[in-house]
Amino acid sequence: MGERSDRIDVQVSVGDTVVQVRVAGEVDIATVAVFRSALWSAPARPVVQLELSGLRLLSAAGVRALLAAHLRVRARGGELVVVDPTPVVARVLRATGLHRVMPILEPARVVEAARRPVPVDLVEASPPAAAGGLALAA
Repeated sequence: MGERSDRIDVQVSVGDTVVQVRVAGEVDIATVAVFRSALWSAPARPVVQLELSGLRLLSAAGVRALLAAHLRVRARGGELVVVDPTPVVARVLRATGLHRVMPILEPARVVEAARRPVPVDLVEASPPAAAGGLALAA
């Protein structure tokens, strides 16, 4: 199930406990109706995952639709989770404060990088931490 136009592609996958909505392209005033329609038509499940790794733009209209969808999902007893936003979209989510309202799962590539061991020579070359565990720049 999905909708596609020149500037937005939305795919919805429904599971027993999770609805996954993948959005790619741009969400702005011209495409927000497609975005909103996909979020509103998602059946009630405990979790709605909104996968945004292909989203290049999230305008104010998109932010409003996202917040409204979050409130709607919560009213039905579920949780809307943003997964893998692009750096541009992540900045919008932080600037608007939505990162405090709904869970945002980090991009897989950041998590993978965090799991890699740090080379010993980098650990030995790092400056000692100041009081409180933070290194202060001079």
